[in-house]
Amino acid sequence: MKTLKRTLYVVFLFLIVEICGSWGFFAHQKINRLAVFTLPKGLIGFYKKQIDYLSEHAVDPDKRRYADSLEAPRHYLDADHYGLHPFDTIPKKWADAVAKFGKDSLEAYGMVPWVIERNYYALVKAFKERDSLKIMHYSADLGHYVGDAHVPLHTTENYNGQQSGQVGIHGFWESRLPELFSTEYDFIVGKAQYIEHPLNKAWEIVQTANSYKDSVLLIEARLNREFPKDRKYGFSQRNGKVERNYSEAYARAYHEALKGMVEQQMRSSILDVGSFWYSAWVDAGQPTLKNLVKLEPTEAEKKRTQKEEAEFKKGTMKGRGE
Repeated sequence: MKTLKRTLYVVFLFLIVEICGSWGFFAHQKINRLAVFTLPKGLIGFYKKQIDYLSEHAVDPDKRRYADSLEAPRHYLDADHYGLHPFDTIPKKWADAVAKFGKDSLEAYGMVPWVIERNYYALVKAFKERDSLKIMHYSADLGHYVGDAHVPLHTTENYNGQQSGQVGIHGFWESRLPELFSTEYDFIVGKAQYIEHPLNKAWEIVQTANSYKDSVLLIEARLNREFPKDRKYGFSQRNGKVERNYSEAYARAYHEALKGMVEQQMRSSILDVGSFWYSAWVDAGQPTLKNLVKLEPTEAEKKRTQKEEAEFKKGTMKGRGE
């Protein structure tokens, strides 16, 4: 009887987690934090003082997905929607893409390269205005979108394996693997580099990530066929809750089969985030980051933030989930 009660209790917790839970924010927070250490003298001191803010708010764009149905497409680009040669088909500039495909279509199939560009120039403007609050806000957001652009499954319509019988692979690749194995990664990535053309760089990042998409899916599909079924999943404790997850043994096998892909993309994310921050500062004229203006959020901004936090706590994502 006790065994039955315990089993029912575990299943109950599992159902709660499956309905209400979401993947962790570990990787985004780590990327923003470590990107600070790529910055040069004149910039690193200011960012180091704000490192906790940058880490904590690295996940704000994901939280906004629970309050704003238009937020989701800012995180991805369904490249395969545009045919076999999408990067030759999609115009690089937003205005040209709108003229060719229409705004509604672009919003439906993702906008991450243009969102990176938009946040980049918002950060340049914040530096020029010497507004410390906006500098941190746009730095944190820019770091998130640049990080998302490095994830292969953010570049395909089969973003969560729903078209290939691999539902759950999105969070498996971008959350479970880094959480388990990032202590083994080499995060010394060098110094931030000036980015001459921010939009071209954003497209380069997305195209590189997309080139790994087939491997992400095919390697897991092969492993699923070969791995003992009774060892694929297990239960683990997360944030005080018991949840069903890919087992550590299965995750280790997948991680090794990927041959360093997750580490490589995290390292690239860290360096690229730092490089975008640095380049924005340079393009703003390298202002001295002392005695900056600290404008308080407007009442409208405060209310929007409160609404986003409240909707996030409800746990119902608006728009496309993962």
